[in-house]
Amino acid sequence: MIATFAETGFGLHNLPVGVYSLAADGPKQVTFALGSYVINLVALEKAGLFGSGFESIFDQPVANAYIALGKEAHKHVRAAVQQLFEDSCHPLQGMITEVLLPQTDVTLHLPLAIGDYTDFYSSEDHATNVGKMFRDPENALLPNWKHLPVGYHGRASSIVVSGTPIRRPMGQMFPKGAESPTFGPSRRMDFELEMAFVIGKDSQLGNPISTNDAEEYIFGLMVFNDWSARDIQQWEYVPLGPFLGKNFASSVSPWIVPLEVLDPCRIPGKVQHPPVFPYLQEQGNTHVAIDLEVELRTNSGESKVISTSNTQYLYWSMRQQLAHHTINGCNVRVGDLMASGTISGPTPDSFGSLLELSWGGQNPIDIAPNISRTFLEDGDTLLIRATAHTPFGPISFGEVKNTLVPAWPQI
Repeated sequence: MIATFAETGFGLHNLPVGVYSLAADGPKQVTFALGSYVINLVALEKAGLFGSGFESIFDQPVANAYIALGKEAHKHVRAAVQQLFEDSCHPLQGMITEVLLPQTDVTLHLPLAIGDYTDFYSSEDHATNVGKMFRDPENALLPNWKHLPVGYHGRASSIVVSGTPIRRPMGQMFPKGAESPTFGPSRRMDFELEMAFVIGKDSQLGNPISTNDAEEYIFGLMVFNDWSARDIQQWEYVPLGPFLGKNFASSVSPWIVPLEVLDPCRIPGKVQHPPVFPYLQEQGNTHVAIDLEVELRTNSGESKVISTSNTQYLYWSMRQQLAHHTINGCNVRVGDLMASGTISGPTPDSFGSLLELSWGGQNPIDIAPNISRTFLEDGDTLLIRATAHTPFGPISFGEVKNTLVPAWPQI
């Protein structure tokens, strides 16, 4: 049974954190994924598996209280669960079958109360592609790009869990060749392939977090889709950046993989030139390698994997993102979410958005015979999956899967 769990990507070495309920509108509880099951951690806590100090921690609608306990407490809980399932003589072995609930029998929810959300712009290949399309093919990157992790503050209230329908947004646009702006539903709906990290520890206002200390504040990672209305975005983003073209929805997987689970996937980051300021300097294997896959399922039933990428292509690390975010004294809080920005690789099949894959709509993507896409159509479903590979077996982050539905009737 243990081997079977590992093969699913949700083995005992993973134990990602989520929130479930037995009925869609029923009471929610914090859980771990194990194989195709969720674990009833409330029952295990009441049976004394974790000892004192965990009362009511798992009987919560979000995982923030558990996350806030800190890394030593997380290690203790994970070790207790691992021992229970590995030790055939464990006193609580008899509970195993009753605390394992098939995921098909439960509803998974957004696992966090997200206070603040920041989106970065950390893939050089993506930033270069966008610069070539919209600015200067010879000088695609803006002057600041290699000096700091560019980011913006997004909208936390519209972050939803996998499975939530995404409504096509309405807004202003200035189509090519038009003489004045138009208003209506976006016609250039896009995804952005991203990963996000969850803040696991409060910091103090006025106190920056160094790259050396950054991982003390990072609990874990999630799959992230930053939905984008490109035509609304293009008209509005000068001079202050993304607004309505982004804040209508972002979506996440229901599982948070703890950062320490990914230690075997550590890799060095790219050589950064020009050299960065001291507060952004870091040493060692500062990045993680995670395989990423994007599948598009059309509204008529056809399906195709349209992109495969990897987090190794990111120029800026999570440590650098957090250090830059706080260098001015900005504080972070448990449950804050920080997304990587679109993750694109160096080849067309590794681009992380339809904007790049279709090169601004100029090159339609073949999905099936006589069916192609430049941007998403109503009824299309977008799936993003992430998997890391370790000596203990694959580490799955689950998937974020959402279907685009028509806009509200025009105002």
